[in-house]
Amino acid sequence: MDNKEKDIENKIIEILDQLKPFVNADGGDMEFVSFKDRIVYIRLLGNCVGCGLIDTTYKDGIENILFSELPDYVDGVELVM
Repeated sequence: MDNKEKDIENKIIEILDQLKPFVNADGGDMEFVSFKDRIVYIRLLGNCVGCGLIDTTYKDGIENILFSELPDYVDGVELVM
């Protein structure tokens, strides 16, 4: 991984860390897994597992924020179980 990729990964982690309190407020949690080929891989934990609003949380929430913050670098967010 070159320095630019590492900088982007660090920014992704920073953004996810800023979003964690909102996920934690409902008893959930998330963790960064990896960033590869412009896709961010995350794991949702706690109350997020099995929640009916999981698509809203990660697609409408996390993914849209990463798109807006890093539009030239992130093409999507995928869940890792």
